[in-house]
Amino acid sequence: MLEILYQDEYIIAINKPSGLLVHKSFYARDAKVYAIQELRNQIGQHVYPIHRLDRKTSGVLLFALDKEVLKIMNDRFATREVEKKYLAILRGWSPEELTIDYDLVNDDDIKQNAITYFHRLQNAEVELEFNNKPTSRYCLVEAIPETGRMHQLRKHFKHIFHPILGSRPHGCNKQNKLWLENFDLKGMMLHAHQLIFDHPINNEPLILNAKVNEEFSKVGTILNLDLSKYQ
Repeated sequence: MLEILYQDEYIIAINKPSGLLVHKSFYARDAKVYAIQELRNQIGQHVYPIHRLDRKTSGVLLFALDKEVLKIMNDRFATREVEKKYLAILRGWSPEELTIDYDLVNDDDIKQNAITYFHRLQNAEVELEFNNKPTSRYCLVEAIPETGRMHQLRKHFKHIFHPILGSRPHGCNKQNKLWLENFDLKGMMLHAHQLIFDHPINNEPLILNAKVNEEFSKVGTILNLDLSKYQ
């Protein structure tokens, strides 16, 4: 059963598990289960995804329950009236805060403007040998993308040399292997923890929060991060 965060007669939001595709994709033809069909079967009616999350990204995922509401919310996403907040665990200690303004190229080789603001929440240093050093450093950040390009956060954090832990291919293969061998980490430490927007019909402000999953919590414990606000 999918965890439902909010539901009324117009919209529904879930806490999407990591590893679940939103819908069928050319890039993941091996998948047999999708969020759209699972949610449709669970509530017994058609749902229309308003935005997307990567397969490995967990967190708040919003659907419309009819096509009119879908159009309203699509327009609001397009005009950046919806704020998306993500938690990510990065390699190294990032700057305290930064706006990354770095264009990305899509699958059609078209360059697109992409902007991400983030601020660092906590630092961590653990006894995990890497590159002939006795310890490894990581940090927890909150990221707010102003644009919605494919794999934007993963590519942007790689660009500033602080890749998201567990990200493939936009990450650090050596770090990912280190965590796989030592802690059996197979997921990616990126979670859409909050969505802020006005309701499409009554325009009342809504703030939807999604708790981090078990694997994110496990990594937080290993790194001695305080995730109590997000669990």
